[in-house]
Amino acid sequence: MNAVPLRTTDYAALLAAHRARAGRQLRLALAVVAVCIASLALTGFFDAQRFVEGAPAIAQLASEMVPPDFTRWPQWLRPLLDTLAMSIAGTALAVVVSLPLALLAAPNTTPHPVVYRAARTLLAALRSVPEIILGILFVAAVGFGALPGVLALACHSVGMVAKFYAEAIEHVDPKPIEAARAAGASPLQVITHAVLPQVLPQLADITIYRWEYHFRASAVLGTVGAGGIGFELMAALRLIKYDEVAAILLTILACVVVVDGIGAMLRRKLK
Repeated sequence: MNAVPLRTTDYAALLAAHRARAGRQLRLALAVVAVCIASLALTGFFDAQRFVEGAPAIAQLASEMVPPDFTRWPQWLRPLLDTLAMSIAGTALAVVVSLPLALLAAPNTTPHPVVYRAARTLLAALRSVPEIILGILFVAAVGFGALPGVLALACHSVGMVAKFYAEAIEHVDPKPIEAARAAGASPLQVITHAVLPQVLPQLADITIYRWEYHFRASAVLGTVGAGGIGFELMAALRLIKYDEVAAILLTILACVVVVDGIGAMLRRKLK
């Protein structure tokens, strides 16, 4: 069967549409670049004098951090274990709370538009409060230790994890859902048999990535009294023992590399 040739007017229209789309994309890219440059200027990034004046202080600080002092490494083992436990517990708690909230925040599984909007608003509210602020609040509420760190990680992560879960659920293939409903399945059966099997690999990826992030965030939360290796880091900073600070930072780096490697291995196993 012979192909119908494009008329000159059709070709010109297609070419004009392509050029218009390319022009819009170029203008958008230029606008983004302009906003980024303006932001850098507003924050003083292009003030070369500040960098020149700060260079001696940076050099002095670097000289005090070398060589790193690992003499107290046995005292860091328990805080590191606490940091790891905080990251795992915070991730587990976030997943338990995030999954039902994600089902309420996904338009294809929510029972009502009002519930959908309320769930989305709640997730936005949880994301808007930084973990460090939540850590301070929970330390004031339940005292020092790993527990406030777990609660802070879980509360903040629910806002992020549930949002990613909801977006994954939103983009599932609707045909299995329609088939399950046509067969008379209950809403719970639709979710367990038609929705979750489609998104479980994505949910697992999101969970593992969040656990990797939680380990790094746990170290930061320790600086406000939430336990873990961050507490040791803050103590060394307060005593101006920068060689010990360097050793703790290198230890955290090594642990982060190990955690990232475990996460990569888990993702390969779950594929």
